[in-house]
Amino acid sequence: MSGSGAGDTNAGKRPNGQLGSWFVRSGWSKGELARQVNRRARQMGAHHISTDTSRVRRWLDGEQPREPIPRILSELFSERFGSVVAVEDLGLRTAHTSPSVSGVDLPWAGPQTVALLSEFSRSDLMLARRGFLGSSLQLAAGPSLIEPMQRWLVPVAPTGPAETESPAAARRPSRLSKPELDLLESTTAMFRQWDAQCGGGLRRKAVVGQLHEVTDLLQEPQPAATAVRLFRCAAELAELAGWMSYDVGLQPTAQKYFVLALHAAKEAGDKSLGSYILSSMSRQMIHLGRPDDALELIHLAQYGSRECATARTQSMLYAMEARAYANMGQPGKCKRAVRMAEDTFLDAGLDDEPEPDWIKFFSEAELNGENAHSYRDLAYVAGRSPTYASLAEPAMARAVELFAEDDEHHRSYALNLIGMATVHLLKREPEESMVLAGQALAVAKKVRSERVNTRLRKTVDAAARDFGDVADVAHLTEALGDQLPETAEAI
Repeated sequence: MSGSGAGDTNAGKRPNGQLGSWFVRSGWSKGELARQVNRRARQMGAHHISTDTSRVRRWLDGEQPREPIPRILSELFSERFGSVVAVEDLGLRTAHTSPSVSGVDLPWAGPQTVALLSEFSRSDLMLARRGFLGSSLQLAAGPSLIEPMQRWLVPVAPTGPAETESPAAARRPSRLSKPELDLLESTTAMFRQWDAQCGGGLRRKAVVGQLHEVTDLLQEPQPAATAVRLFRCAAELAELAGWMSYDVGLQPTAQKYFVLALHAAKEAGDKSLGSYILSSMSRQMIHLGRPDDALELIHLAQYGSRECATARTQSMLYAMEARAYANMGQPGKCKRAVRMAEDTFLDAGLDDEPEPDWIKFFSEAELNGENAHSYRDLAYVAGRSPTYASLAEPAMARAVELFAEDDEHHRSYALNLIGMATVHLLKREPEESMVLAGQALAVAKKVRSERVNTRLRKTVDAAARDFGDVADVAHLTEALGDQLPETAEAI
């Protein structure tokens, strides 16, 4: 056998009970797990990996595979169970990687932030497509994530590039003109619009490339005012690179970009932007089944931006707080956060101060969609409660109506169609659910979002389990297999 057998170790071999436990609960056969490992390895570019049932049996018997197999198994089981399943949870050993590459506990200092952004974006561009960069990363959760992020609140002396300049250099005009800086910022806004329209899979590498160019500029001597604008631009691009990575399923890569974005926002002195980045990290934690971590991150965001966040930003943070409480099974706190999000949103846009481009996505449609998903999540946590499903329905219907009229947020339209389909499943209305899921399928084919594809597959699979004898369900199950690609490439 070639590939994955090379380098596997048998020292001290005994049955791996941890891996065996996760394997049994997954419901996979040995052959199915082997096929998934091989498929993921090909996506990474690790074409030397060739696993079969006998190799899986040897892992279960205690054989220790070498990288990237442990990382692949961690990703597959995490996706299967909707929560972080670390390499160590599987009873496997992982290769040591330096904190600068894999960790989140990084120095809160400008030069180090620039160096790490440059190193990470360059590696991503070189390796890409779920490459070996992804295999060297590990998701952080719990205290190992929250404690380093709490340092965002600690004031630090400025250490950016301008501090090290000589007085003569500080007086020298930046080689970047104001129109050039304006163009960098407008390009970031354009990338953000493309992401909303087309999904994270279409322009991710372009965003990473732009981020790398900005970090090159930050490595040159710049006047203080220029450095601040460049750090803000780097923070926005890193957040967007993280968001797009999250959208196509590159979870460890996404988290790394989010962490680096938060560091850059701190160097720019932009607390509102930092709160937005923390909200993206919170959303990822909800997706990974870590609502406790999500809530901690949102509370950090709220506390850190309490004096400067606009009403729209505050409303968005309340909506994410509601999502966290919903997934923690706390309906009272969830409902209170929903009301706060709705009340605060009424003040959005009432002042004359222009809002940053990154929060403009949080519209009435988005507010309704978030609050509806909070009630939908409560319904599932409460054992498929029809009461909470009924609370979700009008807000979800309003979100679908508004996104249908919006030509810029196709992915959000698809996600809310899927959300509405799940609400009808909770109400045991499979025909209505499949109509909406069919509409979502039409939109999903136009965007490059593994997140959309995965949610749609899960919704239709759930319908097939509960209502497999319904003709509409069987028809859409077949159509999904024919029309929806199995995975989105991380371009």
